[in-house]
Amino acid sequence: MEDVFYRFNPWWENDLNLTFFPRNGYLARMEKENSSKSVVILTGLRRVGKTTLLKLFIKKLIQEKGVDPRDIFYISLDYYGLEKLSILEIVEAYRKIQKIPFSRKIFLFLDEIAYKNDFARQLKNLYDVSNAKIFASSSSSSVLRDEKAFLTGREKIIEILPLDFEEFLNFRRIEIKKDSTHLIDAYFEDYMKTGGLPEFVLFEDIEYIKQLIDDVLYKDIIAYHNIKSKEPIREFFYLLMERVGKQVSLNKMAKILKIGVDTVKRYLDYFRETYLVYTVNRCEKLNERLRAPKKVYAGDVGMRNALTGFRDKGAVFENLVYHKIKHLVTCTKTKLK
Repeated sequence: MEDVFYRFNPWWENDLNLTFFPRNGYLARMEKENSSKSVVILTGLRRVGKTTLLKLFIKKLIQEKGVDPRDIFYISLDYYGLEKLSILEIVEAYRKIQKIPFSRKIFLFLDEIAYKNDFARQLKNLYDVSNAKIFASSSSSSVLRDEKAFLTGREKIIEILPLDFEEFLNFRRIEIKKDSTHLIDAYFEDYMKTGGLPEFVLFEDIEYIKQLIDDVLYKDIIAYHNIKSKEPIREFFYLLMERVGKQVSLNKMAKILKIGVDTVKRYLDYFRETYLVYTVNRCEKLNERLRAPKKVYAGDVGMRNALTGFRDKGAVFENLVYHKIKHLVTCTKTKLK
């Protein structure tokens, strides 16, 4: 256990040397929430950069806030070997290893909390009785469904979105000077093709993004929900990517896939839970809005293009506008209706 903890927390023994690109809007939001007691939960699509943000904030605490590195504990709860331990047991083991008295404040960074059953109750216990500031992450929006209200009033949710255009340029170390503004259109088209998943932006390995899609579909949806028939859910996702920016009739989707409408609705919920897609209702009276087909947007346009090819630029552009609005809403801490 001790050696595992030291591997996850190299700053206990060595100077912290992280070369990640900062996403300053999210880091500013995290810093703002750091002054409260609330449990801060980062959520969003797999590989969108949640773990990187946790580690960048650890760097900020050590280098800018003067926090003792040993008072900071990071752990990925999906790590093999931690299955039988609760979050409370893991934190207790950390305190013992570092000989930290219960009265001393610690900073906990708990990655992929949804891998632990009953995580909401355990976080509540830490919140109520432990002198700790807690940051956590999850690749599933299921963390937002606290059915027994353990964390109600105690948590702050920050959804991490793919890179916006400015962040895309920063990640590629592109600086557009005033005498070169004519290049903006060309770079923006690159952004429309590539999307905003950080590692794909840096390396553009198409196999990486296809594998990511498979990981979400098979690990986070099919395996997690014990779905026996795999092809319909994969085909449904492809159909949705073909219809990005358009209204989608679930009845028509059910007929095409030759499955029940209730099954289609359930699958769509799974896609939304894992941030593969977003849906938007029409702006009408409530009863009409509920009946009307919803517009669908991809969680990342690079994932969409990997499946459909880069075409229908208008739909891709609309998808990016939707993401930009969500990005501005997230970083200004207002709610998108």
